[in-house]
Amino acid sequence: MTTSAPKDVAAQLLMEQALGHLHTAALRSAAELRIADHLGAGPRTPEELAGTIGADATALRRVLRLLASRGVFREDEAGAFHATPAARLLCTDEPGSLRTAVLMMTDGMFVRAATELTETVRTGAPGFPRVHGRTLWEHLETDPAARALFHSGMAAYSDPVNDAVAAAYPFPAKGTVVDVGGGRGGLLGSVLRHHPGLTGVLLDQAAAVREPLLAGDPALAGRWQAVAGDFLTSVPDGADVYGVKQVLPDWDDENAVRILGACRRAMAPGGRVLVVDAVLEPDNAPHPGKAVDVMMMTLGGGRHRDLAELDALFAAAGLRRTRVVPTGAPASVVEAEAEMSHSS
Repeated sequence: MTTSAPKDVAAQLLMEQALGHLHTAALRSAAELRIADHLGAGPRTPEELAGTIGADATALRRVLRLLASRGVFREDEAGAFHATPAARLLCTDEPGSLRTAVLMMTDGMFVRAATELTETVRTGAPGFPRVHGRTLWEHLETDPAARALFHSGMAAYSDPVNDAVAAAYPFPAKGTVVDVGGGRGGLLGSVLRHHPGLTGVLLDQAAAVREPLLAGDPALAGRWQAVAGDFLTSVPDGADVYGVKQVLPDWDDENAVRILGACRRAMAPGGRVLVVDAVLEPDNAPHPGKAVDVMMMTLGGGRHRDLAELDALFAAAGLRRTRVVPTGAPASVVEAEAEMSHSS
């Protein structure tokens, strides 16, 4: 018996990883060409698809074949391609569609920043400014197309978590929830729909709360308000629950403590802070948060954290973790209450 098999498997693993950028490029191409939409009525051959979308049939088949090897599509014996459950999430009209999230994460503004990862590892500084000559936030401020892609992509990536959080966490029957840095209010809307005894406040910068999603839902009329503000300095006083969903990963530890500290100072007696994020486990198991963590490192210095790191932030802000509630989504709800021995 030879010992070459394990080495061959290891070599195959490395080559698969080295060619990962081509899987990414193929996925982006399928999203841009709306292949999944065109397969909505049933399987089609590359020739049929090419005639519809204006593509080269041979080149298209080679891309679809690669994606089929990864479970995004399926090729049958007749050479026609079928949409898999993963492919259906690329459809523009699919509930929970991830198409815009895929387009955002595979966009050149993100991909080029990742090419500087070695330098980021050496220095700890994000690669985005080295490639683009400005920070991500400056880029989004001055490029309307990039800004629109970023916000639509983040919404597609983030929205599926909202209903999961609203259903999984035992919110109080009555009281006020503040959605801290809540953007257009996706989380707050889900919470208020699931818990009709609650009222809410949407807090974010003026541009973010200008057109909240809640405004289009008559069932929520009179139960919420939007407030423009800076959560690094203060948040609305007296609420029972402060939801901080996918906000802390955008900030370094010092500013994350400032956000949590603002919630700690403002909360009503018995109030809670809910940090909704991917919580990294100290193991070797795959988790999408681990890849997103590295992506954030290349973009602007943000990070995902494990429980020990979150506990350190809580302690510095005068809070203590009380429980972790899984949601069934990639994010968990980490609940914290005021540490009574901490000076206000």
